[in-house]
Amino acid sequence: MSMMRAKAPARDEKALVALIAETIDTPIGRLVLLADGDGSLCAAEFEDCGHRLDRWLRRRFGPDGYVLLPGHVPAATTKAFSDYFAGKITALDEITVNLSGTDFQNAVWQALRRVEPGKPLAYSALAAHIGKPKAIRAVGAANGANPLSIVIPCHRLVGAGGDLVRYGGGLERKRWLLDHEANARSA
Repeated sequence: MSMMRAKAPARDEKALVALIAETIDTPIGRLVLLADGDGSLCAAEFEDCGHRLDRWLRRRFGPDGYVLLPGHVPAATTKAFSDYFAGKITALDEITVNLSGTDFQNAVWQALRRVEPGKPLAYSALAAHIGKPKAIRAVGAANGANPLSIVIPCHRLVGAGGDLVRYGGGLERKRWLLDHEANARSA
């Protein structure tokens, strides 16, 4: 992901959205965090998956509608990540997020935040939980469009038989996150 400034808009165009960008180290790779002007986390993506973050930024703000400013997201956000990786698996629940999806995506993402750590859920079960039992593929698409890796725990969704399927950060990370949460629950 590039930390370059997007070109300035013409006078009649919408102003650039400034996002604070900070990269943190985690046991499973460097994580890029983006916060808005209010300090709400609006994106979190693994550095080696920057193409996903770039795609989300272009869709959300347009190709020239944002600027990434190197800096620090709120200390409470980075502490929550540190606590999560240290075994306090509910720490990420305290992060204030700025959801920017469609109404359906936001409903899926809010439901994902309520999936209990260490207890993976099938895509079909989440679809039923939000009152759309036939929208399994749409739930999968919303899950895949999630800009807040780990915070909106898309890694907790599994196939109907409990199989690990699809994770933007890679199945090795998904397995690590699920094992980390299961181990922390049993400790």
